[in-house]
Amino acid sequence: CSCSFPVLCLTELVIGVPVHFPAMFTVIGPPDPVAAILGQEAVLPCRLSPRMSAANMEVRWFRSEYSSFVHLYRDGKDQYERQMPEYEGRTELLKTGLTDGNVPLRILNIRRSDEGEYLCFVQNDTFYGQTVLELRVAGLGSAPLISVEGHQDGGIRVVCRSTGWYPEPEVLWKDLSGQHLPSLSEKKSQGDNGLFETETALIVTEHSNQNLSCCIRNTFLNQEKESAVYIADLFFPRVNPLLATLSVILVVLFGFIGLTVYLFKMKGKYQRKKYTLLTVTLDPDTAHPHLVLSEDWKSVTRGDTRQRLPDSPERFDTKPCVLGCEGFTLGRHCWEVEVVGGGGWAVGVARESVRRKGWISCSPEGGIWAVGWLGDQFWALTSPENPLPRRRFPNRIRVCLDCDRGQVTFIDAGDEAPIFTFPPGSISWGLAARAPAAGTQVTFPCNYRTAGNPGIVTHRWEEVMGAD
Repeated sequence: CSCSFPVLCLTELVIGVPVHFPAMFTVIGPPDPVAAILGQEAVLPCRLSPRMSAANMEVRWFRSEYSSFVHLYRDGKDQYERQMPEYEGRTELLKTGLTDGNVPLRILNIRRSDEGEYLCFVQNDTFYGQTVLELRVAGLGSAPLISVEGHQDGGIRVVCRSTGWYPEPEVLWKDLSGQHLPSLSEKKSQGDNGLFETETALIVTEHSNQNLSCCIRNTFLNQEKESAVYIADLFFPRVNPLLATLSVILVVLFGFIGLTVYLFKMKGKYQRKKYTLLTVTLDPDTAHPHLVLSEDWKSVTRGDTRQRLPDSPERFDTKPCVLGCEGFTLGRHCWEVEVVGGGGWAVGVARESVRRKGWISCSPEGGIWAVGWLGDQFWALTSPENPLPRRRFPNRIRVCLDCDRGQVTFIDAGDEAPIFTFPPGSISWGLAARAPAAGTQVTFPCNYRTAGNPGIVTHRWEEVMGAD
């Protein structure tokens, strides 16, 4: 008796056994979204764990497509050949911690389109890793503008408006104690630039909430802007709403007429006693080579070609800017700037020590306090820029500088309407500005004129002789 067993005969037997190689490193990013403010810069963190040098590795930052990158570091240097066009000149790999495995990316001049996911990809000869992180973009809009717009339902209709917010903000009415008040209506809209405008209204009744404020909050940044108003008793309707409305109109009308007459008289008296007309010239030694000054140095245009001028330390070499010859450290001073033609421009005040070479920040951080017309929008050149609710093109702008208070005010010289004010204390002069040879100069700080339509900038100067 014999037993049979299954037999398997192979000339060559290959058994596949999975082999696990230990990971050389892990790419780590932040667990929460990175916050960035429009117009400012943002840093996207990324590092290797365990710590090791990434100096000889490839570091690639990209969004949806691997081949179309935001920034690429390879072979020990940055590579820009196939960089996404919208990031050209705006990215930088921070290399100070490269030997410790830190590969963060800096993005300048944040735009709304920068929002979204980013991939940090790191590779050496035998291994690679990547991580995903999110960039959230936010914008702080203008301070709320509160206006009283007539009677409604036995009370007064009050409206609050603001522009330039991102993402969609939260709008609240509050009473004197901070309690929230229900709004009558609320409207939010998104402009062509992607930023939100808000308009909300409520009815204020007599002896209820006459002290109130409008608060607009960016919930992502947890920052807000607030304006307050008080509605006096005399504005509320009495027995006959029509008669009360007429009375309010008459009071306001006669008050306005009286105030106008008084201000007109005071203006003439003030100008006779306080103002003197001075001849002021622009400083040709500071003018950018593209700017062409008139023979009397009282107007400036942007030329089509770059002039051959001495590259002195005083001359602007990147931004098409020019300063005035006169500088100030004390007192109050006013002058007018006339703008002819379209394009972009900005006017205001600059420190004498303002940077002349390379990239210049046209903002208080860069030593410039100015307003300007860029594209089809009027802007206050704060940081970030603040859109101004002014639709028409201003032809003459009055710039008022109060050195003692550190304040700059801009007024439409055509209709005397206020444009924007950098609040008291905005200008910090520093020790150098108090020296006899230093001060603040009059400036046309960033004259962004197109070559095809350069326009003309002229000015008339008036100085306040007294400090009162």
